[in-house]
Amino acid sequence: MTRFRPCIDLHAGQVKQIVGGTLDSATAELKTNFVSPHGAAHFAKLYKDNDLRGAHVIMLGPGNADAAREALAAWPGGLQVGGGVTDGNAGDWIEMGAEKVIITSYLFPEGRFSQERLDAVLAALGGDRSKLVIDLSCRRNGEDSWFVAMNKWQTLTDMEVNQESIKRLEPYCSEFLIHAADNEGLQRGVDEKLVQRLAEWCSIPVTYAGGGRNLEDLETVKRLSGGRVDLTIGSALDCFGGNGVRLEECVEWNRRQG
Repeated sequence: MTRFRPCIDLHAGQVKQIVGGTLDSATAELKTNFVSPHGAAHFAKLYKDNDLRGAHVIMLGPGNADAAREALAAWPGGLQVGGGVTDGNAGDWIEMGAEKVIITSYLFPEGRFSQERLDAVLAALGGDRSKLVIDLSCRRNGEDSWFVAMNKWQTLTDMEVNQESIKRLEPYCSEFLIHAADNEGLQRGVDEKLVQRLAEWCSIPVTYAGGGRNLEDLETVKRLSGGRVDLTIGSALDCFGGNGVRLEECVEWNRRQG
């Protein structure tokens, strides 16, 4: 059944909510919806206290590892960590308390999917696919086409998100995370067509993020996906300075789903 999944987005060591399509190396171009006065551990404890499992901690660029470690220390075994994860450090993040690691850009050297790198990451996790989440965050490329975007969602790769690519990757991971980068941080609603497609294509758990505004969007995702897709809401949450929905309302939503 569709559930609310929380997030902790880290940029330059701070918890932020950003407009995904503006996230490049030129800080002047970055559009920020919210910068929290609280550290990552504050939100990790908040999610733990409300039993909000499956939260993703995303390190957006360098300078975020310490903040991510603080979050893991606040809730060992309760958080997923992504951003800069490779075969060289995936096992370390698990040892530091991550429930799962999330991998994306490392799988696409020069924008091309590498099966060899995926095999290496899984091997670094002892072959345990339950510890791996593949992030297929994407941008639209036409009316009914999405391509995986890497390098902070600025570069389109050669992988289209479709039934073929999903089926190819499912044997290697326990779930997918899909940021619709064109919607991320804009609070203008979810990409309904993408949500529908994900429900059709995926046979393992999948979380959609991007554009979620309120409880009505949770209802929409539940309806469109038949309860098979979870939704992350970020910028619209009161704990991130938003006025679309209160965290406690999302907690109550999850409780009602059973």
